[in-house]
Amino acid sequence: MSIEDQPSGRAALVEALQVRRNLKRGLAVGVGFAVAVFVFFVALAPQTTRSRLYYFGLAFVLALTTSGLVAALLVMRRAYHLSQEL
Repeated sequence: MSIEDQPSGRAALVEALQVRRNLKRGLAVGVGFAVAVFVFFVALAPQTTRSRLYYFGLAFVLALTTSGLVAALLVMRRAYHLSQEL
């Protein structure tokens, strides 16, 4: 790869921090966690009184929040390890 082919600026930073990979991992963890919480507290609980649509909305918010948090933590971890190599 020549110098002209290498990404620069934001693209290089995103590549160095492995943001795409960390986002995929974060999404997998977030969705898995939200599904587990939904199944445990809604599907298996006979005393749920509200509409399932309400709980699907809450599960969606939980999945997005958890995904973002996990992805941010993974990116910060990668940034820390890269800074230790300097």
